[in-house]
Amino acid sequence: MKIAFLGAGLMGSGFVRRLLAKGHTVHVWNRNPARTAALAAVGAIAFTDAAQAVAGVDRVQLSLADDASVDAVLEPLAGSIGASTWILDHTTTATTPTAARAARWASRGVRFIHAPVFMGPSNAAEGTGLMLLSGDKVRCDEITPAMQEMTSKVIYLGEQPERAASFKLFGNLVLIGMAGVLGDVARLSHSVGIEPAEAMKLFEHFNPGSMLPARAARLVNGQYDQPSFEVSMARKDARLMVEEAKLHGVDLAVMPAVIALFDAAIARGEGALDSSAAMRWPVK
Repeated sequence: MKIAFLGAGLMGSGFVRRLLAKGHTVHVWNRNPARTAALAAVGAIAFTDAAQAVAGVDRVQLSLADDASVDAVLEPLAGSIGASTWILDHTTTATTPTAARAARWASRGVRFIHAPVFMGPSNAAEGTGLMLLSGDKVRCDEITPAMQEMTSKVIYLGEQPERAASFKLFGNLVLIGMAGVLGDVARLSHSVGIEPAEAMKLFEHFNPGSMLPARAARLVNGQYDQPSFEVSMARKDARLMVEEAKLHGVDLAVMPAVIALFDAAIARGEGALDSSAAMRWPVK
């Protein structure tokens, strides 16, 4: 295949190396041309003009920063990308603008698929990780074998073209949220005289992530009247964390927001329910 890849950042460069390794001809373009030099050295064909890069290719693939950058790069190419060309966008974008973008390219007769990924740069180069697809199922089924060259797993999420964007945000919300919670662990440990590096060693033995599927199921199934950890007791523990840190002049960042959810649940008379009741949405 002849593929144009737009974006040569850490992820884009990894993807280009993977496509080259699979024997494809890859045109590469980046807003900063200096970033394409290393890829040209390993066999990519570098372009300084995006319109020239996409001319005559079978697929246009891109990995950029956000919605604004995707539109800024793609919209000027509307007259250069033919109806027989695929557009595969691996950028993490928001749900609403992704829906509008998919509709806009569909009106032009171009096959646009949003295909965000859960990968790091090394995964992109190695072809490991997880890719999400959504949109017309026939088209997604058609392009899936090609995408399987780039990742170890492809998941189809439904006909609405923006659904993959939503699910990518769900996953990143958890990853970013975990980082925020770990920040509070570091703050609390430092406040009580334990080095954060030592505190983090707890997670070599205690894996909270293994509990995530069960906690997620409890959150959405509504069975809060068989508690494993009551709202009132979770609220007490969160209070201990915040108060202990504050005794030593340290403010936690994430726990106060969690406490506010516990307090709202207790105010609704839900103190004896499972702690997941405090986190549910919508609240009934």
